[in-house]
Amino acid sequence: MSQVAESRHISPRRHIFVPSCGEAPVMTAFPRHSMGSRPFIPLAFAAMTALLLAGCTTERRTAPSRTATEQLMISAAADRAAQNLSIAIPAGTKVFVDSTWFEGTDSKYAIAAIRDRLLRRGAHLVEKREQAAMIVELRSGALSIDENSLIVGIPQLDVPIPLAGSLGVPEIALFKRARRQGVAKFAATGYDAETGKLISSSASDFGFSQQTEFDALFFISWTTSDVMPEETGKILGPSPTSAHQGEVAKGSPGSQRR
Repeated sequence: MSQVAESRHISPRRHIFVPSCGEAPVMTAFPRHSMGSRPFIPLAFAAMTALLLAGCTTERRTAPSRTATEQLMISAAADRAAQNLSIAIPAGTKVFVDSTWFEGTDSKYAIAAIRDRLLRRGAHLVEKREQAAMIVELRSGALSIDENSLIVGIPQLDVPIPLAGSLGVPEIALFKRARRQGVAKFAATGYDAETGKLISSSASDFGFSQQTEFDALFFISWTTSDVMPEETGKILGPSPTSAHQGEVAKGSPGSQRR
């Protein structure tokens, strides 16, 4: 009896090694019959590559240099200092506001608040110096935030350890008060636009805002603040009970519309 030699073709083995993020896939061997038809291999490779690229994607976010609370504290203090500005201006006087010497954080908002105050006092603001009968020169003594804190307990500190650097000890507070106060100080001088003669000068007028955070017995905390309206949800849309209602001057076009 003759024996017929049976030859078998052994297919090469291939498989894909899944690398970590940033590395390229590596082809090794796996049984061909376990993966089915040949076109499956490039499809699997493409799918794996897309998956790895998706896994390496990161989202980058940026934050403003100051928080909204800081901006609100400064603007609230500026509003109150402008409201207290006590310069006397005869009604109907054409006034040019000179802000050359007015500097500070959010100075543009503060100047606009002072201009609003002058309009409410009867001034007629003009854009050019030569159009004015009176020049109002503004100056700012303060427009910033102060911080102070009080703690009853052990503050956070670093304890030096010989030959081992230092050991950080966390804060242990039975009671803690962290207070932030916005401070604004404004003044104004009014003089004749032609002669330069003094007409009126205000005292230094102040405005303040505050936010205070309290912590007690490790688990109890609360915050007091005067920079946000009591019902904050109402400032999102106009309504008769909104936190602030604008005023319309008598005799203006808007006051005659009903």
